[in-house]
Amino acid sequence: MESITKNRQPIETLRAMVVRAYGPGSVPPGDGWARELDHGWFNVAYRIGLSSGRAVVLKIAPPAGVAVLTYERGAMAIELAALRLIKEHTSVPVPAVEFADQSHELCDADYFFMPYIDADNLGVVRARLSAQDLDAYHEALGSANRELNSIRGPGFGPLAGPGNRSWRAMYSGMVEDVLRDGERRRVDLGWDYDTIREVLAVHAGSLDEVTEPAYVEWDLGDSNVMIRDGAIVGIIDHERAFYGDPLVEIGFTGTQLPEFGNPAAFMRGYGRASFTETEQVRLRLYCLYLALVMVIETVYRGHADRRQYEWARRQLTGAMALLGRASR
Repeated sequence: MESITKNRQPIETLRAMVVRAYGPGSVPPGDGWARELDHGWFNVAYRIGLSSGRAVVLKIAPPAGVAVLTYERGAMAIELAALRLIKEHTSVPVPAVEFADQSHELCDADYFFMPYIDADNLGVVRARLSAQDLDAYHEALGSANRELNSIRGPGFGPLAGPGNRSWRAMYSGMVEDVLRDGERRRVDLGWDYDTIREVLAVHAGSLDEVTEPAYVEWDLGDSNVMIRDGAIVGIIDHERAFYGDPLVEIGFTGTQLPEFGNPAAFMRGYGRASFTETEQVRLRLYCLYLALVMVIETVYRGHADRRQYEWARRQLTGAMALLGRASR
């Protein structure tokens, strides 16, 4: 996926990164040892073949001069923290961090290496799967997501802190951040920005019910799931993680907005069968935030293809309708 946030590096720099991580002699002769992996949306990633015959992945953060959404600042540090937490507290399969460099000596951004997962990406192969197999993977994903949510944090918000004792204050601030991001770039949402603020304020009381900060992956969709031989063998891309309400997870979004897919198998794996009225309101607020991010990020990432923008605007309108505001 093309994006101006992808910080591609010349082969000489990639070679220096590999040598720093794995030592002299780690790079094979010739120039076929590095290949860009093209299905990511934010960071650039390369499959690196080492001289030992082992394959690893190099992931590089966006260039220093490229504007990103407020919540995306320092995203690679968030991912590294998330990987540590998941490894320490769960059995959910995630790649190990083999080397990380935040010195900015070899390029203008953070980068890290992890093992290459020799498996299929669920988002890529899902159209070729039977309905029964896809359901089984989504049920397993729901179970994994519940285990991730079992991690508890010291406060709501960023994994590294500072935390907020109020989920209502934290979430309202998250929405305000992305609205300001949109206003800075004059992104047309199809809605007045202050109208969205009013809708949040009307329903914000539902957020007060959440009092325990839980680890939230937030981006656990099919494209971040690696599968092999009928099992999930890896969860990737953790840079959106934070401490919050588990119901904000993307797996629940389809309960409110059908275009996100049938959530039945995910819900079954997670162990949820229904929601209270207050939980339904929160789910709709979370759909609102997700749709805002999906609309506004297309401008920040310089997408020439407008399909995501138009699709996400429809989801925003759907979320507003669920919260009592009909389309103009």
